[in-house]
Amino acid sequence: MVLFGDVGSIFIMAVVGVAFTLPTVIIPRLLGPHKPNPIKNAPFECGQPPLGPGKMHFMMQYYAYLLMFVVFDVMAMFLYAWAAAYLPLGLGTISSWVMTAFIGALLMPMGYAVYMAGRREIW
Repeated sequence: MVLFGDVGSIFIMAVVGVAFTLPTVIIPRLLGPHKPNPIKNAPFECGQPPLGPGKMHFMMQYYAYLLMFVVFDVMAMFLYAWAAAYLPLGLGTISSWVMTAFIGALLMPMGYAVYMAGRREIW
C-alpha cells in the first residue's frame, strides 16, 4: 500500500534523516564543556598529555589502491542500479550511451590511480 506516493516517500526519508542527525548535533552541545579553558581544551592521548612533537610521516603507498576502490565502488553501485532497472523499464540505446559515458568518466580517475601506483618514488 502506497501511503504518500513517491514524493511522500522522499519526504519521510528526509524526516527520518533529520531525526537521526539532530541528536548527533545537539547531544555534544549539551554534554560538552560550557566554560572552555586550556586544561579542558588540551589534547590527550589515551588519557595522558602528549609527549614530543605531534608530526609524523604517513605512508602513502596504498593511496592509489584506495582511489581504485572508491572508483570501483561507485561504478559497481550505479551499474547494479542501472542493470536492475534496464529490462523492467524497457530502457533502450539512450541509457546504454549514458552508461558508456558514465563508465568513461570513471575511467579517468581510475587511470590516474594506476598512474600514481606506478610512481613509487613519490612515496
